[in-house]
Parts: sequence; structure tokens; C-alpha cells
Amino acid sequence: MNSKPIFSKKQTWALIVPLMIEQLLNSLMGTADTVMVTTAGAAAISAVSLVDSINVLVVNVFSAMATGGAIVASQYLGHSQPEKANFAGKQLLLSVAAISLAVAAAAAALHSQILSAVFGKVDADVMANAGTYFLITASSYPFIAVYNAAAALFRADKNSRLPMAISTMSNMLNIAGNAVMIFGLGMGVSGAALSTLASRVFSAAAIMFFLCTTKQAIGIGRPAPIRPDPQTIAKIMRIGIPTGIENGMFQFGKLAIQSTVSMMGTAAIAANAMTSTLESLSCQAPIGIGLGMMTIVGQCVGAGEDEQARRCIKTLTFYGFMALLVSAAAVSILVVPITALSGMDADVALMTRHLTWFVHAVKPFAWCLSFLPAYGFRAAGDVKFSMAVSMTTMWTCRVAIVMVLARVFGFGPLAVWIGMASDWCVRSVCFLCRFRSGKWLAHKMVK
Repeated sequence: MNSKPIFSKKQTWALIVPLMIEQLLNSLMGTADTVMVTTAGAAAISAVSLVDSINVLVVNVFSAMATGGAIVASQYLGHSQPEKANFAGKQLLLSVAAISLAVAAAAAALHSQILSAVFGKVDADVMANAGTYFLITASSYPFIAVYNAAAALFRADKNSRLPMAISTMSNMLNIAGNAVMIFGLGMGVSGAALSTLASRVFSAAAIMFFLCTTKQAIGIGRPAPIRPDPQTIAKIMRIGIPTGIENGMFQFGKLAIQSTVSMMGTAAIAANAMTSTLESLSCQAPIGIGLGMMTIVGQCVGAGEDEQARRCIKTLTFYGFMALLVSAAAVSILVVPITALSGMDADVALMTRHLTWFVHAVKPFAWCLSFLPAYGFRAAGDVKFSMAVSMTTMWTCRVAIVMVLARVFGFGPLAVWIGMASDWCVRSVCFLCRFRSGKWLAHKMVK
């Protein structure tokens, strides 16, 4: 065992600060994206919100695969086996490229049937906009999947600055495209979708260029055929599949909730969509810390430094809590000018403010323990416990409470956020008990 820290404080901050900035900028750009779409009317923002529920589900599955590959690579790097880390990275890229192409083709071919099955009772104009948006954005799945995988490999190798730079440029391209296509050409949701597609093509091409040309432990070098290796892919999938199921079930739960919200009327859909965007914005800095935690804990566990892994989870969870306090306060203040400048109807704006203030009064004290320790557990290879807890609390707390409050007691969109807060609280208790037990350290990928 080495007494020397795997990551010094300087290295830790050098890793997590770009990740925090990247996540925050991504969400800010997403907020600007949503605000720009609102100018096309309530039907447009409702359509984008509904389709993005499906898109997030699909992208999260690819992100789970990227997580699996990055964790395997991180543990190999911690175990001083860079050649195996490099090979795992290539297998990850091969896997996500093949699977994302198949999913994109299926989504494009069946987009009408999927939307009808999930959101069959929405207004006709909302469904028409949703069909256009879904068809175009589905074609971007392979590009965002490859970008996520390559970015995860750079982060596993302690390089978070390059993905941050590429992501920032990609988001700026998306916003510029929206300005031209929505405001200049009046293309509405189709313009927003085409901007998203173009930005994702750029991000995938840029990061693959650097992965092929930059000298580092995990790289590709000159492009060459990569043969699938079942054993390595199986290691990646041991983490990727449970994480994907967890993310997938999480999004399926949100879709079930979205179906309930869709019956509350266009105003409720729009208010809930904007609240969701702002809620997502407030947790981006802590999520960046969680992504950095995976790299650090993965390398600590790979090196056999279990105590360092424990300290990392505790320290970074505290940092996440402090970041969330600041973010929640900022969003609670900014929701007033945001809703005023967005051009949304007065009743939608008022509903958005009330929902945002409610969730951010609860969030700082319930969210961190319900999410951040799980990043460390996954990095150590303990993915099934997190999957089981998240799936159970999603359906028994979040979905069930929303259904009862909304359909039985007639609550509006506030039911969504009451259910979400209960989910956070229960998961926090479960993950705190798991951390204290130390059982999460018994699932290492590299012996």
C-alpha cells in the first residue's frame, strides 16, 4: 500500500473544476435553449419537453456504458496497467458506436408509434411538433454516444479540460443555430432539433480527433479496425448494464410522471418543463463533482487504497453540498427574471416560480446524499445496490406519490416535486447506511 495520496488536492481540483464548469455551462445552454423555444409557443415547448424525456432516457443508457468503460479504465490505471486501460477504451467506443446506430435507426423508423404509445392524449399540435423534433434528434444518438464515451475516457485519464472545451463550443454552436433557425428563419422545433444535431456531430468529430492524435494513457492513435473482445466488453457491461437499467428505469419513471402531467393541460406541461430545466441547472456543479469522484475513487480502488477512496467520497460529497447550496439560492433568485424575459404566459410564469421555490427549499438538504455517494460506489464496482435502491425508491416513492396526489387528490404539477423530494430522502438514508457498512468495496473489477 502507498501512503502517498493517489490524487493530491491540486490534482483533485484540476479534475473537478472543469467538470463543474462543463456541467454548469451545459445546463445554462440547455436553459437558454428552452427559453428560445418558448418563443415558438406553448405547444412547441411542450413538445420539446415531452420528447426530451425520451431522449434523456436513451442518452442516459449510452452514458451508463461510458461510465462502465471509464471505471474499468480508471481501475486499470490505478493498478498500473495502462495498456489494459487503453484496450478497454477501444472496446467501449466500438460497443457504443454499434449499439447507438441500431437504437437511432429503430427510433427514426418507429418515432410516430413511440410517441403515440407514450403521449397519446396530448393536443394534436403538440404531437405534430413532437414528431418532427423526435425524428431529427434521434439521428443524433450515435454522435452523442460516441462523444460521451470518448469524454469519459479522457476524464478517466485525468483530463477533464478538453471535454469541457469541446462541450462549451458545441453548446455555443447549438445556441447560435437556434438563433438563426428559430428567430431568423422561423423554423420552430425543427430548427431547434437541427441545431442539436449539428452541435452533436461537431462534438463527436472534435473529441475523436483529439483521441486519435493526443498522446495519453488512453488513446486510439491511427484509426484502425477494432475487433470486439467479449471478455473486456463483459467487464464494461458488468457496470454499464446495471447503471443503464438504473438510469433507464429512472427515466421510465419520469415518463410515467410526464404522462400524468400531460393530462393537466398545456400550461402545466410548460411550467413543469421550465421548472425541470431550472432544477437540473442547480445540480450541475455537484454532478460535475460526482463525475470527478468516479475517476478518483476508481483509481484509488484499483491501487488498493480503500481508505483514500472512503475519504474521497466524504470530502467530495461535502463539496457537492456546498456547491448545491449556492446553486439553489442562485436559481431561486433568477427564476423571476428568467420567467419574465422568456415571454411565457403569466399563469405559466407564476406556476413556474412557485414550483421552483418549493423544490429548491428542499433540495440542498436531500439531494447530495441521494446521488453523490453512488458515484463512488459505482467507481468501486458496486452497481447493483445503487440500481436496486434507485429503482425501488423511484417507483414506490416518486411515481406512486405523484399518481396518488395528482389522480386521486387532484394536485397539479406540485405533486411531481413532492414525490421527487420523498425519493431523495429515502435514497439518502439507504446510501448513507451502505457507505458506513463498507460493503461497496467488495466489488472491485481489477484484482
